[in-house]
Amino acid sequence: MQAWRSISLWMDQLEESLSPRTALRQDLDVDVCIIGAGYTGLWTAYYLKRQAPHLNIAIVEGKIAGFGASGRNGGWLMGNMLGEDRLLADCTAPQRRAAYDLLHGIPDEVERVLEREGIDCDFRKGGVLYCAARYREQAATLRSYLQKLYKQGLTEREYRWLSPAELATQLRIATPFGAIFNPNVATIQPAKLVRALARTVERMGVKIYENSPARDWRPGEVRTAQGTVKCHWVVPAVEGYSVDLPPLGKYQMPVQSLLVATEPLSDQLWDEIGLSRGQAFSENSRQVTYGQRSADNRLVFGARGGYRFAGQLRENFDLSEREIELRRYLFSELFPQLKNVAISHSWGGNLGMARRFRPHMLCDPQHGVALAGGYGGEGVGASNLGGRTLAALILEQRNELTEQPWVKRPGRVQHLARWEPEPCRWLGYNAIIKSFVHEDQTLANPHSAPWRRRLASAVADFMEGFMH
Repeated sequence: MQAWRSISLWMDQLEESLSPRTALRQDLDVDVCIIGAGYTGLWTAYYLKRQAPHLNIAIVEGKIAGFGASGRNGGWLMGNMLGEDRLLADCTAPQRRAAYDLLHGIPDEVERVLEREGIDCDFRKGGVLYCAARYREQAATLRSYLQKLYKQGLTEREYRWLSPAELATQLRIATPFGAIFNPNVATIQPAKLVRALARTVERMGVKIYENSPARDWRPGEVRTAQGTVKCHWVVPAVEGYSVDLPPLGKYQMPVQSLLVATEPLSDQLWDEIGLSRGQAFSENSRQVTYGQRSADNRLVFGARGGYRFAGQLRENFDLSEREIELRRYLFSELFPQLKNVAISHSWGGNLGMARRFRPHMLCDPQHGVALAGGYGGEGVGASNLGGRTLAALILEQRNELTEQPWVKRPGRVQHLARWEPEPCRWLGYNAIIKSFVHEDQTLANPHSAPWRRRLASAVADFMEGFMH
């Protein structure tokens, strides 16, 4: 149990026992077998049971609920989806507006469930601040992005530019150049949510078997070490762990993200920094930073991690001194007063990245397979939409959930875009990341010549475009 607590700050904060549920030790015959007790699997079970209480649903989990990304993430519950602008590019204006409304409503839908089920997960809908904070080019990039959003029909009610003075009313950083504010984001304590969802679906009649990793699966059958589950539907909800369940690893690549948390900070420090309403924040670089003020007044801050050859999962998330200090450097650039603050927790997790960076939801009625994934690090909110959508697809509904461009039709796993074979993936990833690091180092240096700055950004833009 102590090992489970070391997964993350969030798991360490739980007051409940982390004793695993009973493992599967017999054969079962059910309507739906879900692989994985993370957000996608639990939300799918929840919405299925809400609409079809008669369904017999079993979840098999390799460790315990919350072991994977659901218990390790940065706690951003976003009303967005990775690559939504590309996914919606071919939609008509009314279709695009409806899709954005659906996405932006994710935090409110989760809040309704929390109230209905009596779940406390430190939910605070304070929005998110995407800041130009370390070099001036970030402001130009953010303003360009904002204009693209407006051209897609979004308005200042959803995305609004904040001047440095306006930003300072919410967040005070060392070198502010402005920010985009998006109100449709909440922050949460993610382990509280995933653990409470597991208890909720159990009360609804779902059986959860922990310490029961799926050894293999096929339509109509999931096999574990001590039992086989026969079922009408299989829902592989494994996200970054797809590499262990062929053929899913061809379509989702596991990458890592790494986080640190400070000791609880004084009220005086927080008065200097801000974030009094539970806002999330990020500085707009390709380091992919993300942070929030936890309910117990810690700074929780994360940034891009890495990729391992052949998509190997990272098992050991005892961060090295170098990994910790990179994150300290990044948040100290924003908040110099925290440069020497004690870091109490460091951790990371595996997340799933789809080819072309496009999340997907699909249903194959002929073979009884439904899945959602490829959230690319934005799955806390997107998994709720994924669970609702998979439930609707399994129940043969046609509604606004099932008619979105991220729902694949026809819905066969084989119709998803495949990642390139190794060593192409590893070489490509490392080339791209090196271009990002070079750009960040060049732009963060105020003495870099203008031509060097332009060249570094041009190369990084090209490499980022190559990924898509």
